[in-house]
Amino acid sequence: MDWEQLELNPRIIAAVKKANLRSARDILSVSGPDLQRLTHLSKSDVQHLLTAVAVSYRTLSPVTALQVHRGECLSLYPGHKLSLACPVLDALLRGGVPLQGITELAGESSAGKTQLGLQLCLSVQYPLEHGGLNSGAVYICTEDSFPIKRLRQLITQQARLRSELPPALIRRIRFSDNIYIEHAADLGALQACISQRVPILFSRGLIRLVVVDSVAALFRSEFQTNEGIERARQMLAFVATLHRLSHNYSAPVLCINQVTDVMDGPDSANCNFGLVDNKVLPALGMAWANQVMVRLMLHRLPGYMVTGDQGSSSASRSSRQCVVIADLSKV
Repeated sequence: MDWEQLELNPRIIAAVKKANLRSARDILSVSGPDLQRLTHLSKSDVQHLLTAVAVSYRTLSPVTALQVHRGECLSLYPGHKLSLACPVLDALLRGGVPLQGITELAGESSAGKTQLGLQLCLSVQYPLEHGGLNSGAVYICTEDSFPIKRLRQLITQQARLRSELPPALIRRIRFSDNIYIEHAADLGALQACISQRVPILFSRGLIRLVVVDSVAALFRSEFQTNEGIERARQMLAFVATLHRLSHNYSAPVLCINQVTDVMDGPDSANCNFGLVDNKVLPALGMAWANQVMVRLMLHRLPGYMVTGDQGSSSASRSSRQCVVIADLSKV
């Protein structure tokens, strides 16, 4: 076990190494008095050691009775989802984005992926009774600069877009103050962001949503075609961190993805997922596809509108069509 990763005084770590205690199992299988005898540490130091080791192996954060009373432990309410602030899309997703797991939103350029990501950053700030999570969001950019102008337009239009809500509620929320922007120019910066800075925002209760725009950009640019194994290894490490954050804090993760063209062939007719004249697939292949909870695709339909009904697998608003490729949140 790497003792340096634990939040312990270097003096305690040195004592543990000197006692030849090499794993968490060695620590947790020994009583407190025996640890004091083996390490020559004080009772309080041994208690800090036991706590740090236990926390490192705890998969879920503890929940207090006060948090349950206040409705802050959203994982105890499996029916709650984060609304997309669009009745059509919410109906398509049976309530919205699930609170645990990764939701992928793929589509071609100008399909409206970033727009939906920004709207979700606003929707998360509304109270639970209005489909939100009463918290903020972190928006991680890996390609272009953050679209601040588009965000401001959405904020000014909230009263019209959410006309069912009390105007006083919309005016009371300081939307721009609750969106934290991060830029990652390479995979190292991206991993450092989600493993170091984003957990701090979660632990302080400042955010309840992570948006990555886009997940494919860095994995596509930093690896050659013959480096598929290394790309998959780093991708799985990245996904594992996102899953841990999502499950520990009951926080939805939205990963915006690019698409790749499907070459003509015997299987190409089955690769458009019902999108008109659109033979594309989400990028990053099966290694990525197996890691997401919900897969969505957006497609722009210029010149006309498509509407969905209860028996259809697609729906749209304006000139966009949205298709659910897979939804494992109810499985």
